[in-house]
Amino acid sequence: MDFNVKKLASDAGVFFTRAVQFTEEKLGQAEKTELDPHLENLITRADSTKNWTEKILKQTEVLLQPNPSARIEEFIYDKLDKKLPSRTTNAELLGQYMLEAASDLGAGTPYGSTLIIVGEYQKRLGGAEREFLQTSASTFLTPLRNFLEGDCRTISKERRLLENRRLDLDICKARLKKAKQAEAKAALLSEEVDKAEHELRVAQTEFDRQAEVTRLLLEGISSTHLNHLRCLQDFAEAQATYYAQCHHYMQDLQRELSRTQNPSPSRTSSGEAVSSLSSQNPSALAIQQTQLPVTGTRKAKVLYDYDAHDSSELSLLADELITVYTVPGMDPDWLIGERGNEKGKVPVTYLELLS
Repeated sequence: MDFNVKKLASDAGVFFTRAVQFTEEKLGQAEKTELDPHLENLITRADSTKNWTEKILKQTEVLLQPNPSARIEEFIYDKLDKKLPSRTTNAELLGQYMLEAASDLGAGTPYGSTLIIVGEYQKRLGGAEREFLQTSASTFLTPLRNFLEGDCRTISKERRLLENRRLDLDICKARLKKAKQAEAKAALLSEEVDKAEHELRVAQTEFDRQAEVTRLLLEGISSTHLNHLRCLQDFAEAQATYYAQCHHYMQDLQRELSRTQNPSPSRTSSGEAVSSLSSQNPSALAIQQTQLPVTGTRKAKVLYDYDAHDSSELSLLADELITVYTVPGMDPDWLIGERGNEKGKVPVTYLELLS
């Protein structure tokens, strides 16, 4: 191996003199060049941003994946730059067990048929959870990790260089001070003072240049905050969509269970009758809607995308405007939506009613 002995000795000497300067500063035996207040404020802000980003990232990972072993597996796959195998969610696994139990215990029995209904909805909940986890990982977790592993490391590297340049500057200041003291006692030639002054100028230039580089990087934290703000809004929107889907599925499940427990038409509410009728005959919904008296119509803005689960419902696209109204006896969590010639039930939680 080819060693550059002179360079190695020089680097060791520089490290030693920096260590001495740093120790003397801590002991109050040497002067220290202070950074300007603006740069100090930027450094404090960057440290706070890094600290809170790490905490938010860690806790979000715990929220999305409570299983520590699974988080370790995800971390390993991420470091190996490999795609994590698709993992069945707990709700999907529960739904699958319920369906298998119904098959084994008898799908025609009341218990077996209810297991099938609940199992199917558990699988839907699991699918919604899977989509939420994927969206959150790509729109929120990944940008936070990229900041910590990219910009933060670059800033830390430049700050270390700035600290070294500051130490070098203070070392040169101390040498010049000693040289002038020795010159005053006629114990040192003026050439040594000139040399010390030249080294100080060089050190000052390098320090100023590194301070400017560090300052520019630290001022970029403002852009980081804006980016994290957008990511946070995306995360909140993904959460809202996920919980709205879960709420919708559970309402549907309750209606399904209510119908199985009360199959008699006389005991079925008019809102459930609309759903039952539409499931048996899709065209019957439109007929019944035209026959029932309509309350006041109004405009509504769609908040999230919604995929219709059967022909009685109307699929929605986020930000579009539709006309909505209700009919007597209809479930209060649903409205009738119209878009052109299309008509169907729409969940209220996906809408913003306009005056």
